[in-house]
Parts: sequence; C-alpha cells; structure tokens
Amino acid sequence: MLLDSANPFATRSSLPFELPDYRLIRTEHYQPAIAAGMVEHLAELAAIAQNSSAATAVNVIDAWETSGQLLGRAVLAYYTVKWSDTSDELDALDAVIAPKLAQHSDAIHLNRPLYDRVLALAGRVAAGDVVLDPQQAYWLTRTRLAFERAGVQLGPADQETLRALNTRIAELQSAFTIEVMAGRNAAAVWVDDAGDLAGLTPAEIGAARELAAQRGRPAAWLIELDNTSGQRPLAALANRALRQRLFQASIGRGLGGDHDTRRLVIDLARARAERAALLGFAHHADYVAADGCAGSAAAVAELLTSLVPAVRRNVRAEAAELDAVLQRLTPGATLEPWDWQYLAELVRTERYQVDANRLRPYLELERVLHEGVFAAATALYGITFSERTDLSGYHPQVRVWQVDEADGSPIGLFLGDFHTRESKNGGAWMNNLVDQNHLLGQLAVVCNNANLVRPAAGEVTLMAWDDVITLFHEFGHTLHGLLSDVRYPSKSGTNTPRDFVEYPSQVNEMWALEPSLLRAYAVHHETGEPLPSEWVDTLVSSTLFQQGYQTAEYLAAALLDQEWHTTPLAELPTDPEQLETFEAAALQRVGLAEPLVPPRYRSAYFRHSFEGGYDAGYYSYLWAEVLDADTAVWLRATGGLTRSNGERFRRRLLARGGSVDAMDSYRDYRGQEPVIDHLLERRLTG
Repeated sequence: MLLDSANPFATRSSLPFELPDYRLIRTEHYQPAIAAGMVEHLAELAAIAQNSSAATAVNVIDAWETSGQLLGRAVLAYYTVKWSDTSDELDALDAVIAPKLAQHSDAIHLNRPLYDRVLALAGRVAAGDVVLDPQQAYWLTRTRLAFERAGVQLGPADQETLRALNTRIAELQSAFTIEVMAGRNAAAVWVDDAGDLAGLTPAEIGAARELAAQRGRPAAWLIELDNTSGQRPLAALANRALRQRLFQASIGRGLGGDHDTRRLVIDLARARAERAALLGFAHHADYVAADGCAGSAAAVAELLTSLVPAVRRNVRAEAAELDAVLQRLTPGATLEPWDWQYLAELVRTERYQVDANRLRPYLELERVLHEGVFAAATALYGITFSERTDLSGYHPQVRVWQVDEADGSPIGLFLGDFHTRESKNGGAWMNNLVDQNHLLGQLAVVCNNANLVRPAAGEVTLMAWDDVITLFHEFGHTLHGLLSDVRYPSKSGTNTPRDFVEYPSQVNEMWALEPSLLRAYAVHHETGEPLPSEWVDTLVSSTLFQQGYQTAEYLAAALLDQEWHTTPLAELPTDPEQLETFEAAALQRVGLAEPLVPPRYRSAYFRHSFEGGYDAGYYSYLWAEVLDADTAVWLRATGGLTRSNGERFRRRLLARGGSVDAMDSYRDYRGQEPVIDHLLERRLTG
C-alpha cells in the first residue's frame, strides 16, 4: 500500500528538528498515513524475520529500530492533536485507528518467525559469537520479554482469543476517552447570578462569562469541570449551595445520561481480567506490575496499604479542625465534602497568612515559566530557551521554543500549550512529537499541555500555587525527553517503566520552592513587588498542610484502580447498576471509605485507569515518590540547585531514558537503594 506523495507524512518533515508541518496536515491525512505506515512496518519486520544470514545487532536490532518511521510520524502527530484539539472527526477516526493499532501490535508480537529471529540473536550472544554493548543487551532482553508477555508462546486458538480481546480493549478505551471528555463538558455548572460567584477572582469570573457566551448564553456564567473529583473553585466559592452543585456535578459524571461510562468500565475490567488469565497471570494488576519496578501487585499493595492507618488518622484530625471552623461560620451545620476545600483554604490563610487569591497576582505564567521553570533548568543543566515565532504548532495557542546547550549546540524543541479549551482533554501532560535517538540522528520535540484559565484579551494569565507545581512537574517530563541521550528511538526519554516515569518529574517539582527562584518568579504582575519574604517562609512550611486529605484522595484512587484489576473475573460486576456498589465495597475493603474525601477519580471518569496507560498503574505516582523523596533530601544536602547536581542527574539518569534498567540507573545516580523513610515523613506529617 503506497501513500500518496502529496500526503505530508510521506517524507520526514523538512522543518527544523522534523517538527510536523501542521500548516499542511489536515484530518484526512492521518488515516491513510497510519494505514500505509502499518503495511510498510510489517513488511520491514518481515524482512528481518526472513533474513537468512546470521543474526547480528545490525540486522536485527538496528533494522528493527529503523523500521516503522512513517507509522511513527503519523501516530505521534495524530495523538498530539487528538488529545489537545479534538473534533468529532478526530474522535470518529480514533474509534477506527485504536483497534487497528492494537491489531498491528499483535501482528508483531505474535509473529513467531520474528520472535525466533530475536531468539537467534540471543543464542549467538550466549555462545559468545556476538558481543553487545549495554544498550543493545538491554534492548534484546526487553524485546524478548515483550514477545513473551504478549503471548507469542500461546497456541493458535488462544492467540485468536487474545487478538480479539486486545482489539476489544482498544475499542473500549477509545470509547471511554471520548465519553469522559464529552461528559466533562456536559457537566459544566451554569450560574445565573453573579453574586453566587463570590470568592472567585475577576479574571475567573470573566472567563466563566466568556465560556457561557461561547455556548450561547451571554447573560450567564459557566464553570467548567476539572478531571478530578475535587474542583479548584471549591476552595474559593463562598456560596455553599453552589459548592454543592459543583461537587455533585463532578462526582456524578458518567453514572447515567448521555455520557454513561459504567458499561465501558465494567467491560474493560472484565476483558483485562480475561486477558491476564489467558497470559498466565493471576490478574491484570500482576500483568502490569511484572513489567515495572514493583514486580508484583503484592508489592504494590504492601506500599499502598501501609499508609492507610496513618492517613485515616490524619484525615479525621483535619476534619475535626475544619468542622470547628464550620461551626463558627454556620452553627449546627454538618461538614460535607463540598465544604472541605473551602474551609481548608480558610485554615491555611489563618495559619500561614497566605491567601490563595492574594498569592495569585504574584504567579503570572510568563514569569513563572521563564524565571522559574526555564531558570531552574538553566541552573541545573546549562541549557537555554529561545522562542521560535517562525515555527508553529498544531493550534494557534501553541508556542515553540528551541532548547540549546550552554555552548549553543541544539538539543531540541519545546512546545507549550498552556490554556484550556473545549476541544482539549483536561489535566496536564507531556508527550513527544519526535523521539531523540542517535540511530536516525533525531533530536527531541516535546510538548507540554496544561489547562490554565485563558484570560480576557489584554490580561495576563495568573496561576494558583497548584498550577505552578504542575508546570514544574510536567516540565520534569519534558527534561526527561529533551535530555535523552540514547541510540534507539524506542528507548528514548520517558520510555521507561510506568512506575519510574513519574520520578524525574516529581523531583523537578522541588525547584518551585527554591528560594532564589521563588524570589525571581513570584513578583506582583502589576506593581513589580516581590512576594513578601514572610510569605515565602510560610509557603515553604505550608507544603505539609492537608497531607491527610491529599494522600487519602490519591490513595483511595490508587487502591480503587488495584481493586478493579485484582478482583477475579467471576467476582467483577456484569451490570452497570452494580458499578457504584462495587466501588463502595472496594473502598470499604481497603479502609478508605471516607465520605468526606472521595477518591481523586471515581471509576466512571478515571481516565488514568480506563483510558489505558496507567491501568493497574495509578500507584506509580506513589512508587516514584519514594525515589523522589529520597532524592530531594540528598539534593538539598549536596547543595541544591547547582550545575554539579544537575549534571549528575542528567548524565546518570535522564540521559539514559529507557536504554538501561530503570533501577540500575537510579542506583548509579543515587549510590544506594531507595529508602521509604523520607516519603513517610513527607506524607504522614502535617
């Protein structure tokens, strides 16, 4: 199947760093490019399998890693747009593409002749006929494991069953993604009285007015929902009735109506359980954990459940404190989950004298980005950032920066897409458009997405403190991609085990509180005054505030994810009406059925778990935080924000991407095994 030469994906992009030329790319270009790319890729791999000469690193590993370039170009460009600026056409296309890509993966990893060719190379290595360097040896180990995990050793009948399950899972995940996004947009909360919005900033109120106008009601206001159960406006809205409406709209998503996801959740959990059993695993959670640093679902459970008793004690102590505040405000009222964030913000203000709305004018996006995020990267790694207004991304709001070494040699491109829009997925994320690798001579092109409220024309973008942390976090992923220094595209940057990939990004969060940076980026956007020094001190000390609540909502979601994926097939729900009962029983079993603290994500909108990518893997954030907390203590003890610390982290960890065992790179960087003590200090105090 030949691709029309007029299709922009037919050749490598001629733009700097092979940035896809979105000026030329149209929706109708994706499907033929992906279809032709799959045909071409399978033909290239068939040539490897059929090669009659002795297996070598060149004719197996290098040949494999140079294959599939057309497919890679098209898929990376497509999903970048699909996640950030979708449309009905792109959603419909995903329903076609997702199962085809699952079938393509099966066509590779269930291909016995191709597997035999990999085994032939492994045999020659074992015999001493071929000597591999560490990156080649690790590639061989991981590729052989990928075949075996995929079911290459199953019999023909079982393989057919497996192929059908994989296709079905891909279809369900695609449908879940589309329904959750549509449900989030549909559940936005309408407000008809401006007085009900007391507590929000003028910019937030203006943005809500603009959103309402875009949906045809210019006299109203519209509050969009975040991905999570908790909603950012709940910390500020004084109107208790509106807080209740917003909270209930959030946690009720997907539980009925036009965008009911319950059937999708149940069918996904059941299909994953059936596949795991077919592949010889006790359950899907073991299948996932076996490919990560954790090794087993039992190890995951041990980490997660070990925190539950202390977290419950912290939650109850925090609840008592908040109830006392509520009684002062509304004697006789009962503390409800929609009160928590609002009352917690009052307590934070009283205790630390830092009000979120008073802090916001000091956190302007451009300054946080340049004097905070970029400045930290320059201090650590010597790299610099120059905006390329001559280059454009996939949407007019996307900005492009060139990233260079201290000596001026290029590293890659960074694309920033910071503001919310109806066509964008919620939350924040990083993805690559081009993977760094030496084999093809490519440098990284990395995207960051956020969902900051877009200000009115002529106004600046002001951030909440959580937004600042998120910006540093996602840029930690970006650095992992940009500073990759590996031979093979498939091992570039963040292509590491799920429960390791969050580690570098969490480490990068610590620099948001670096005093020298904070003084530089936390400056009042109108007066130019720096954040008062006493606020800096209290901001640092307030990081442990509400750790009970924050840990409980995360832990409940992580354990809920595990419950869906460790429950035997025979015990999983079969009817959508059983979903909420299963969820409630699961939270009760793990000891986190806390009415005042819902899981960070309920099942019906738990994208990490049911969209794919973090299924049975939401624990990864906590697993990685063990490494992060240990590293943060060590970095502070060795000088903090210095080039020497940056170079060590870069060369021994970031640069290696997924080209070596993740924990080997950690041990080489840190000089010892990780210890959990620092995580416990961080999470179980305050």
